[in-house]
Amino acid sequence: MTLVLFNKPYGVLCQFTDESAGPKRPTLADFIKMPEVYPAGRLDLDSEGLLLLTDDGRVQARIADPKFKLPKSYLVQVEGEVTETGLAALRHGVRLKDGMTRPAEAERIAAPALWPRDPPVRFRKTVPDCWLRLTIREGRNRQVRRMTAAIGHPTLRLVRWSIGDWTLDGIKPGECRLA
Repeated sequence: MTLVLFNKPYGVLCQFTDESAGPKRPTLADFIKMPEVYPAGRLDLDSEGLLLLTDDGRVQARIADPKFKLPKSYLVQVEGEVTETGLAALRHGVRLKDGMTRPAEAERIAAPALWPRDPPVRFRKTVPDCWLRLTIREGRNRQVRRMTAAIGHPTLRLVRWSIGDWTLDGIKPGECRLA
């Protein structure tokens, strides 16, 4: 069994081919040179961070399927200053169009020492921002972004830091290593 930890850069598709009609975008094939591995889960084009790839379908299902409740932790830069009330809402679960989320672990954190994003996050002098560490145990489409928007704080930058016990620690953007 092969398990690859990959630090997906911003703007890279979580698939090996780009089937869009427009200009070609970077894909996993530009970074991952191992045959027969496939992503266990997804990260949006505009999200960064840990993506696991494997050649074992059972492991892939165990990582990606929400029924196993594998914790996924994100470092999230949001617009505005999140209050304790906002954090409490995330910890309780927030209502989205597709129903209530499971309770999340949520805390404000100091700005993490991350690599610069290309392109940079927009900066506005009149609008503060802050960072959160958010851990969820489900995986709806764009869930973290929708959760922060539901409490009035749009996401500016989203970096998945860990999945279960696997972390990005020591893996630069665009790099991978075997678990």
